[in-house]
Amino acid sequence: MGESIQNIILKSTADIAKRLEQTPYIVSKGDRRLPGRSAIINILKDLRRVMFPGFFGDENIMVIDPDYFIGNCLTHVYVSLKNEVRTALYYRDYGKKSSEEIDLHAEQICARFFERLPAVQELLLKDVEAGFDGDPAAKSREDVVISYPGLFAVFVYRIAHEFYVQDVPLLPRIMTEYAHSRTGIDINSGASIGEYFFIDHGTGVVIGETTEIGDHVKLYQGVTLGALSTRKGQELRGKKRHPTIEDRVTVYSNASILGGETVVGEGAIVSGGAFVTSSVPAYTKVIVKNPELQFKDSDKTVVLDEINNEAGYWVI
Repeated sequence: MGESIQNIILKSTADIAKRLEQTPYIVSKGDRRLPGRSAIINILKDLRRVMFPGFFGDENIMVIDPDYFIGNCLTHVYVSLKNEVRTALYYRDYGKKSSEEIDLHAEQICARFFERLPAVQELLLKDVEAGFDGDPAAKSREDVVISYPGLFAVFVYRIAHEFYVQDVPLLPRIMTEYAHSRTGIDINSGASIGEYFFIDHGTGVVIGETTEIGDHVKLYQGVTLGALSTRKGQELRGKKRHPTIEDRVTVYSNASILGGETVVGEGAIVSGGAFVTSSVPAYTKVIVKNPELQFKDSDKTVVLDEINNEAGYWVI
C-alpha cells in the first residue's frame, strides 16, 4: 500500500511553509499585514452615500439634517480609512520608518483626502450630467446615478486617484479592481481624467496608468487606452506609456489607442474597431473602412441542408 494521505499532507505542509519562509513578500514577516479588502469596500460604499445621499442607503434626505448625516458618515469613514492607510504604509515602510512617523503620515494623507472630497463630488456631479446628456436612453439623472456601471467605475477611480497621487500603496489598486470586478471597466488609479467624463455601456473598457484624458470625453464599450509592447516590464515604470486624449473626443466601441506618444487631438472622433498607434489631428475622424459585403444567390435546398446540419439534424 502506498504512503498514507496523512504523511503526504504533512510533507506538503512542510514544503509550502519552507517556501513561504524564503519568499520576501510574504506578509507574515514581522507584524505586518495587508489592508483589509472588505474594509476598503465598505469605505467606498460609505463615501458613495456621502457623494449621492439618499441613493445607496436607507436615509431619507427629505427629513434628515444633511450636515449631521454627512458629518457622521465621514467621521465613521475616517476611523476605518486611517487604519487601512496606516496598515498599507506600515506594510511598505516596515523597518524604514518609526510607528510614530507612519501614524503622522497616515493622518496627513487622510486630512488631504477629506480636504479634496468637495472637489471630487463636484467632478462626479459633472460626470452624472455627462451621462444624462450623452445618452438618450437615460430617463433621468437619478437613472444614471443608480444604475450606470460607467459612473460607478468613475466614482471609484476618482476616490482611488486621490490616494494614488499621495503615493499610498495597495489601496488604490484594491479599489479599482473592486470596480473592475463589478463592471468589467478597468481604470487605473494613476490615469488623469478631466471633468464631464462618460463611459457608455462600459464593459471591456481599459484605461492605463499614464493615460491623460481631457474634458467632455466620451468612450464606448471595449475601448482600450493602452500601452504598446511592455516586454521591458519594470524598466518602463514611471514612463509615459499610454495615450493622451484631448477635450471633446469621442471613441467608439472596440477601438484601441496605444502608446505614450499618441495624442488624439481635440474634437476628434475615432470609429469602432480602429487601431491607433500614431497621433490624430484635432477635429479629425478616424474611420475604419468596412469589409465589403457580397450577397450571392444560393440553391435553397443546399442552404436548408447546411442549416439543419449545423443544428445537429440531417435532411434525407
